[in-house]
Amino acid sequence: MTANKRIALSSDHAAIELRQAIAAHVEALGWEAVDIGPTSPESTHYPKHGEAAARLVASSDCALGIILCGTGQGIMMAANKVKGIRCGTCADTFSARMIRQHNNANMLSIGERVVGAGLAIDIVDAFLNAEFEGGRHATRVDMIVALES
Repeated sequence: MTANKRIALSSDHAAIELRQAIAAHVEALGWEAVDIGPTSPESTHYPKHGEAAARLVASSDCALGIILCGTGQGIMMAANKVKGIRCGTCADTFSARMIRQHNNANMLSIGERVVGAGLAIDIVDAFLNAEFEGGRHATRVDMIVALES
């Protein structure tokens, strides 16, 4: 794992409590949670929150990012528009592990309305504990990166 132990966290209004629980969890694991909000339950737009977290990861200010919205899908789509981001939405631990091991994902998206808090923490752990395997997967990740230019 990289020496940078900072994780960008963001969500829309639908996932504030789960995001805050994940922030506390990753900090207990020794990461610095860079929680960029929001903190208010008023309706907000997930694209701006996905982009903001993705920019922190793309700039290397944060090593990884975890973003949340109701389904995890919309915020993930926004994050993936930022060059250098490989974000997947996961509702199970196997997928969270695989997006790191095979796709070298640098961001994880979770749907607050899809998974409960206990499973979300397990998904985060699977994501954080996995490492990119390289090899044949590196060729495929390089192909994904090439699509950005």
